[in-house]
Amino acid sequence: MKALDSYLHKQAGQDARRRAAVPFVATAGGQTIAGYYTLSQYAIGLDAIPEEVAKKLPKYPMVSATLLGRLAVSIEFRGQGVGEFLLMDALHRSLVSSKQIASAGVIVDAKDESAARFYKKYGFLALPKIENRLFLPMGTVEQLFRKDS
Repeated sequence: MKALDSYLHKQAGQDARRRAAVPFVATAGGQTIAGYYTLSQYAIGLDAIPEEVAKKLPKYPMVSATLLGRLAVSIEFRGQGVGEFLLMDALHRSLVSSKQIASAGVIVDAKDESAARFYKKYGFLALPKIENRLFLPMGTVEQLFRKDS
């Protein structure tokens, strides 16, 4: 968790200024940081995506995606649904932006098996070529929000 704290305090502002990643921070009462995540554009080889998903995508060698990076929840806010809130916010932003800048899905690198299980509950699929890298097709993201409407 130290690396995630360090990123927020030392690197996030630089990444935003350089347009490498956009950080989103959730606060309690506008004061205490409850958690955060970053979003950025990404490209992934079509051959790295599970075949059942890849066959529904254009046959380009690289597929555009949105990278959900560094999702973290403050220790004092764990177990209160903050992680799910942040994930849903990130997925909704990814869906909205995919209508203006193409994105076939959302990619995340889970920090460990527990984090991978968290993402898989929402439909993320393991990408076998890179350990703990997961992919959620944008069509699945769209379905998540259709259910709520």
